[in-house]
Amino acid sequence: MYKNHSVTVIIPCLDEQEGIARVLERMPKFVDQIIVVDNGSTDRTADVARGFGAEVIREDVRGYGRAYKRGFQHATGDVIVTLDGDHSYPVDGISYLLEAFEHLQADFLNASRFPVQTSAAMSWKHRFGNWALSLVLSILFLRWVKDSQSGMWVFARRILPLMKLESDGMAFSEEIKIEALRNRDIRFREIIINYSTRLGEKKLEPWRDGVRNMAFLFKKRFAR
Repeated sequence: MYKNHSVTVIIPCLDEQEGIARVLERMPKFVDQIIVVDNGSTDRTADVARGFGAEVIREDVRGYGRAYKRGFQHATGDVIVTLDGDHSYPVDGISYLLEAFEHLQADFLNASRFPVQTSAAMSWKHRFGNWALSLVLSILFLRWVKDSQSGMWVFARRILPLMKLESDGMAFSEEIKIEALRNRDIRFREIIINYSTRLGEKKLEPWRDGVRNMAFLFKKRFAR
């Protein structure tokens, strides 16, 4: 419980046994519910998460968005916080984000990784790709977004029924922000966080996922 608000943290994972241990050992005590969505891991991710008291939910259909949508179904907190299981997002910054969420009177708070403070945390390809995708999103939807691909958000669970979330893949990250941006009943805010080098094997394929995410932006904007 954080200032009279129950808090659920959702973490999608695919073979993140090393990172998830580091994440969960640093999880703030005020978090009421920790959901780890195991997206078909073949290592000990699920066992490690259960060992730290997390609620592990299995989603065998692969996909970043698919994992999050499964996690949302089980969330009970007033406020939902998301982050990856690779220890790249600041777990100890959750209280900072919740303070900002309340102070800014936000319904959806996006944690921007830019400017990247640790040079080794993100390659130039990833930086350029993120810049391009964020720029296109901002132009298409007429609202400046610094980091359209960030995987760390804080939002009120009550806004989920107001969103039409379709993507099962990596484009889910930009889609949930678009849904928050273009709904006048949802107050969208953004704040900078410190982003670190991930632990474990990288799953993202920059060119393939970048092209798919770019195509999704135009589909989301112009498809009926």
